[in-house]
Amino acid sequence: MSNLERKSVLKVINLLSEAGHSEQVVELTDTARSALDASKALGVPVGAIVKTLIFMIQNDEGVTPIVCLISGDMLCDTSQISQVVNIDGKVKRPDADTVKDITGYSIGGVSPIGLPEDIGIIMDSALARFDKIWSAAGHTHCVFPATFDQIHEMTNAVVSDDISIEPKE
Repeated sequence: MSNLERKSVLKVINLLSEAGHSEQVVELTDTARSALDASKALGVPVGAIVKTLIFMIQNDEGVTPIVCLISGDMLCDTSQISQVVNIDGKVKRPDADTVKDITGYSIGGVSPIGLPEDIGIIMDSALARFDKIWSAAGHTHCVFPATFDQIHEMTNAVVSDDISIEPKE
């Protein structure tokens, strides 16, 4: 079976079609599990890869999942997540099973589209540096291209200048 036939990838393909998105999901020979892997496989700058990262904000009221869409050449500034979404609490990374339970996708294939509507999404403004950005499409070997504005529109994300920082050399 081709990875393009997997349920999680078909979900992304259908959502892209419903959104009128003309670009196709691309199946890679090599994994796109990390931003570096994806950039090498596609021959694009690592910053043009969207890292879809899941976090949990824990407080007295419970646990709130948050998705951060970060440029592949940047790090997520986790100290800013609570401020951007205006929820106080401790920010933590969930384990792989929790990511799958929350998003429906496995780590490395988490798409920014097709997420449950009650999950807040923050989008790194650094992604706007690129004419085309690439996101996971439901599997570690499947990606799709889009513009910054298209991803923003499809996700209803809050765009933030503060959610990413450059890695220290």
